[in-house]
Amino acid sequence: MADEQIKGCGARLMNHLKQHARNMDGVTHLLTCADNNAVDYFIKQGFKKITLEKERWQGYIKAYDGGILMECELHPKFPYSYLTTMISHQRQAINERIREVSNCEIVYPGIDFQKISDEFLGTNLKLVINLITEDAGWTPDQYGHSRFKTSNASADTVSNREPLTTFMRSLLKQIYDHPDAWPFKEPVDSDNAPGYYDIIKDPMDLKTISKRIESEQYYITLEMFLADVRRMFANARTYNSPHTIYYKCATRLESFFSVKFQSSLQYSKIQHTHS
Repeated sequence: MADEQIKGCGARLMNHLKQHARNMDGVTHLLTCADNNAVDYFIKQGFKKITLEKERWQGYIKAYDGGILMECELHPKFPYSYLTTMISHQRQAINERIREVSNCEIVYPGIDFQKISDEFLGTNLKLVINLITEDAGWTPDQYGHSRFKTSNASADTVSNREPLTTFMRSLLKQIYDHPDAWPFKEPVDSDNAPGYYDIIKDPMDLKTISKRIESEQYYITLEMFLADVRRMFANARTYNSPHTIYYKCATRLESFFSVKFQSSLQYSKIQHTHS
């Protein structure tokens, strides 16, 4: 059956089921208890976290270990049985329009790196970017890159980034070792969180933050680091309900982080300037 899955047969059958259930039986929602191996399929078919009141479905559908309850709300007018044909026509129309207005056939010359002196190449990518963009009049300060600086020095030099990197590493370790950090140590697995990446457009986790710190290139300001950490907590509260363990872990861990951040800042070489 695995070689049949990529042919779209399951999607066609599901679309005909939706059309028939809606038109013939007046069904407004489809519910399923999806096996972990089938969660991705049901997400692609429009199934998400159940939003119906428990009183409407509890006792009518059985949940079991290794399965996830999911729901698909049927649109009252959507032509499900003609979905494949409709998408094909839309894609064709878009491609035709793109060909009318696009100049993608034009090939522009690349950057002539021979004109860039050796001191810029292989040493500091930021200097190369500045060299390339200086004709446009762009400067890093326009985007707030100088708002958080190390003491008595420019934040753009490698030596002055070391205190910032050390500060972030220390904070991240304290977060990572906290008992409530377990939901945030790895990127969210969509198999265990149906529709997560449909709801959360900018995901964040401790592993990703750690990689960005260790690159010593991504977080050129303290603000960027704080934004990622706060977004990680905000994402957890956006996707999960207040009564869930994930929501509670996010709230407790963020409170712990805020306290540790303020106390660590007092004894560091980092100067934090509020917006």
